[in-house]
Order: sequence, then C-alpha cells, then structure tokens
Amino acid sequence: MDLTTKYLGLELKNPVIVGASNLVTEIKMLQSLEQAGAAAIVYKSLFEEQVNLEQLQMEEDMGEYADRNHEMTSLFPQDVYEAGPEEFLMHFKEARSAINIPLIASLNAVFDDTWYEWAKKLEEAGADALELNFYNNPREFDMQGSAILNEELDVIKGVKEAVQIPVSVKLSSFYTNPLYVFKEMDKKGVDGLVLFNRLFQPDINIDSEKMSFNYNLSSKQDNRMALRYSGMLYGQLHCNVCANTGIFDAEDVIKMILAGADVVQVVSTIYKNGPQQIQKILEDMEIWMANKQYDTVDAFRGKLSMKNVKEPFAYRRAQYVDILMRSAEIFKQYPII
Repeated sequence: MDLTTKYLGLELKNPVIVGASNLVTEIKMLQSLEQAGAAAIVYKSLFEEQVNLEQLQMEEDMGEYADRNHEMTSLFPQDVYEAGPEEFLMHFKEARSAINIPLIASLNAVFDDTWYEWAKKLEEAGADALELNFYNNPREFDMQGSAILNEELDVIKGVKEAVQIPVSVKLSSFYTNPLYVFKEMDKKGVDGLVLFNRLFQPDINIDSEKMSFNYNLSSKQDNRMALRYSGMLYGQLHCNVCANTGIFDAEDVIKMILAGADVVQVVSTIYKNGPQQIQKILEDMEIWMANKQYDTVDAFRGKLSMKNVKEPFAYRRAQYVDILMRSAEIFKQYPII
C-alpha cells in the first residue's frame, strides 16, 4: 500500500507524526521512532517563560557576591551570558543530524520579538518546518476574545515574513467560533493547523492542600473534537489539517483520514506502548487498506467529511438531537436499570 502523503509542503512516507514531548529530547529515542516508521517528529517546544527564568536565575547567581568588595563589580567576566536557549539550539541541531526524516521545531513565545527572533534561529538550526504552539491563558477579565485572535494573527504574519520554512499552528478548541479562527489563519497564509493542543490544567491535592500538576496522558475518547473539526474543514481551506490528541492505533488514524485530516500526531500511545506502536499502526493500516481495496491514503481521505458525507447533519447539532431520540440504546450497552 502507498501510505505517502504531503504535509506543510513536505513529502512524508506516511501520515503518522510524533508530536512534541519530552520523549524526543533523547537521540536514541529519536532514532527508535524513525526506525519504527515515524514520518516526521516535532521537537519539544521552546517556551519563552523557561528562557526568561533561566536568564533571571543566572543574573541572580552572578550578582550574589557583587558587593563583597567595593572594587569588585562582579566575580564573572563581563561577556558571560546565559546559555539556556543556545543549549536548546545545540540539542536541536544534534537531533537534526541524528535522523533523516523531517524535524519540526515547536515554539511558544509571549512577545512579538521573541516569536520572530527564535523562529529565525530555529530555521537556521535546520528545522524543516515550524509549529507555533498557541496556548493563551487569559488572566484579564476585560480582555476580549477578538484581541487574543488579532494578536495571534499578527504573530502568524510576522513569523511567515521572518522565515522561509512552512509554518503551522497548534491550537486549542477554546475559541468562540473555531471555524472563523481557522479561516482567518488560513487567510494569513499559515501552512497547517494542528487540532488540538492538549492543555495541562492544575489540580488540587486535598491531603496536602497544595496545588499539583500531574502529567495526564490522553485517551482514545479525547480524539472526537479533532475528528469533528477535521471533517468540517476538509475541502474548505488551503492549509493542511493535522489531527492531534487521543490517536492511539490504526483505527484512530484511519478515522481521522476518513474525516479529512492530512496527517496525525501521536504522543500518549508512544508513552504507553513504546516506539514499536508506530510500526503496528502502519501495518494495521495497510491490512485495512488492502481489505477495502484502497491503494493510497488519498483514495479514502475525506470520504466521510462534512463535504462528502450523505447525512447532512452528521457534523451539526441536529446529530445530538438524533442521539437523544435514540437514548434507549444506551441502556443496551450500559444496563444499569
């Protein structure tokens, strides 16, 4: 079977991409993922807050003994600088040289200058494409949603002008009208949409009465939102669509492609099942395609999208009404009474 596909202008050997995570910071793991069949890898995100914190910590350390002698302004040479982000670039370059498949850089910044500066640096470090990790956590009651969107659109425009490589955006679903957001980003020339960003939320430990931050992996049920919007976007935009979150096996990948996604990203299934899960996904996809007599992935992409599906309300609210009308069926599956 021919599993090749295109994403962000890149020729991929199949539609399975490894998403950004701590997994991909180890060279051996990168190579294992490539050997297992990963078509591309998104490197762990570079966050502006992390860079700023490292800079602040070093400034504090360098100034700790500044007043020990009135003639001593510093114990360190004046040209010493913080190496955190430069070290990140070094590791990224090492990763780029360790594998042959496309390596996509991921960036989450706060200030415009940082977006543009580091997008350029990541391009120079060898990134085949760039994924802008949009994670806006509103903290002001008076800030309107339009202000957040306009800020993100400006970032896309600025980054596209700063680099020559393809640019995608990884988004949350928490917009008043996600479809409008996707359309506006498409107009700005973004090359791909990654649906959706899995946001890590705080929790509370009631025994210690402290905040806790647990690393919770996704489950197969978490992919429904990505499937819905992949189906609604197929054939409507110029950019590519990547389905993310809750992609665990070949069944999930096939569903997303049937809905209209170009590619998928996997992370949690690698944590749970190891790199070899990618090989199993690809083998199971080929078996399914052979049984269905599909020679290529393009042959069934978007077959069940909103554009092509026979049921006109499959992707609309009326489907919810239809489910309610058949509510008795749930008791057949879960006989609680």
